Amino acid sequence: MEKIQYTKRDFYYDLPQERIAQTPVEPRDSSRLLVYNRADKSITDKRFFDIAEYLQKGDLLVVNNTKVIPARMYAKTAHGGAVEVLLLKRHDLKVWEVLMRPGKKGKIGATMTVSNELSFTVKDITETGERIVEFAYEGAFEDVLSRVGTMPLPPYIKEKLENQERYNTVYSKINGSAAAPTAGLHFTDTLLKKLQDKGVERAEVLLHVGLGTFRPVSEEIITDHKMHAEYYEISEEAAEKINRAKREGRRVIAVGTTSVRTLESVADENGYVKACSGNTEIFLYPPYKMKCVDALITNFHLPESTLIMLVACLTGREEILSVYDYAVKNKYRFFSFGDACLIV
Repeated sequence: MEKIQYTKRDFYYDLPQERIAQTPVEPRDSSRLLVYNRADKSITDKRFFDIAEYLQKGDLLVVNNTKVIPARMYAKTAHGGAVEVLLLKRHDLKVWEVLMRPGKKGKIGATMTVSNELSFTVKDITETGERIVEFAYEGAFEDVLSRVGTMPLPPYIKEKLENQERYNTVYSKINGSAAAPTAGLHFTDTLLKKLQDKGVERAEVLLHVGLGTFRPVSEEIITDHKMHAEYYEISEEAAEKINRAKREGRRVIAVGTTSVRTLESVADENGYVKACSGNTEIFLYPPYKMKCVDALITNFHLPESTLIMLVACLTGREEILSVYDYAVKNKYRFFSFGDACLIV
């Protein structure tokens, strides 16, 4: 019986630096795929384009259709100091919650300049240190941002991304994320069509990926960790597809941990969801049992992260660590541009 009072160290594994993928593979679906079968605890090595072998007619893929915006920008203070700004969450037309480095320069009332067409003033500071800023610009913010912002790649990626769209899924639609729902990066339009022709259905939900997904667990006892709220939406159409699959006993397969968090935030005890929107701070870790999600397509996540804890809800802590140990030894590529894992 696994203990319940987990520490973050319970989710640690040793990862050599060279296993962290720095660039995406081409084409998208040529990445490797580790298939973990929970029933017999077997591991199979495949390529992502082989995933159709493991999906059957009637399965429902639930994807996150958020789109990453060029959310990172660099500003100058009134005294010429440099500040890095990461857009996290839009509060209204011109007001955003942002992460600022160094934070000490982001005092309330401070005004900073990004370019000759964009500046902002710090209006407030949240309990967790994020800044609430009001931007000043002419025209549409998205147009301005496309000129002054850059894609907010994670800090462990040191290589320059040549094709910015490679950090978005082929089905991304709704602007708002500060990071990609990376499990979906492996799909191509051709592969999605192949799955559709096989009778695999697809439902789209929305979760704008922010700090909540990636913030490190700083507390020793994981239950003391507080997630950062992220905005989600489930449409009437998506809810109807998901609930019909649950009623008919068909598998609901989440593409990525953000899809899991969306579904499990609203699912009732029987796994049914309703059309709704809001902010979720859900933090999933063992011994939580999934209510809606039956299987998961995901990438390999950082040691001691909330994401590996979430995946462990499906497998158990020791099992997921043994899967990761296998992946390290067999030279899988890790993190955002890395390989995929299918847990069935």
